[in-house]
Amino acid sequence: MEINITHRTAQGTGASRRLRRAGRVPGILYGAGQDAVAIEFDHNELFHKLRQEAFHASVISLKMDSQTHAALLRDVQMHPFKALVLHADFQRVDLTKKLHTKVPLHFVNGEISPGVKQSGAIISHILTEIEVLCLPQDLPEYIEVDLRDLTLVHPYHVAYLKVPAGIEFAALHKGENPVVVAAVLPRAARAEEDAAPVAVADVPAANQKAPAAEAAKPAKPTKK
Repeated sequence: MEINITHRTAQGTGASRRLRRAGRVPGILYGAGQDAVAIEFDHNELFHKLRQEAFHASVISLKMDSQTHAALLRDVQMHPFKALVLHADFQRVDLTKKLHTKVPLHFVNGEISPGVKQSGAIISHILTEIEVLCLPQDLPEYIEVDLRDLTLVHPYHVAYLKVPAGIEFAALHKGENPVVVAAVLPRAARAEEDAAPVAVADVPAANQKAPAAEAAKPAKPTKK
């Protein structure tokens, strides 16, 4: 993906306000062992790019004059209630070194999983994105998570994910294997299950009461 940038000379709060009034967005480009550079964007171009999921998880080509900088979007500041981009930070990418970044997860087939169809469970997404290690050219836009075998008793862990070529999951690299998604019963169903009557056969013998006929037997007379 590409976006046009311009070198920004005027800096400071006042200069940034003037830029925004002119339909521009201030930003910064840093990293890869080079000095940070103040940059600016056309607001409408950046705003529409930000609405694309891939823009947040892809190596972006920042085009400035005759140069192109490979970079990742690292931070964006939005106005609290207006559709207005206030600032954007990009980090340069060394195409020869591995990235450590996040990729969104796309969940499919949850509606046909045994946990949903047979148990009436709902899908609980513990993670919606995952940290990966890879070279820039191997960075995927997203990773698909197939939930067709998800059950109540078997949540889906990171180790179950299909690993795209050239990708390593940061969690597994650190020896961790967190849950990605699980099938859980709705609160009402859990309450009904907890309130279900317990059969007499399930009660421990020590806690069972004697039958009524046994209890009604007269006590044996004692010998004088």
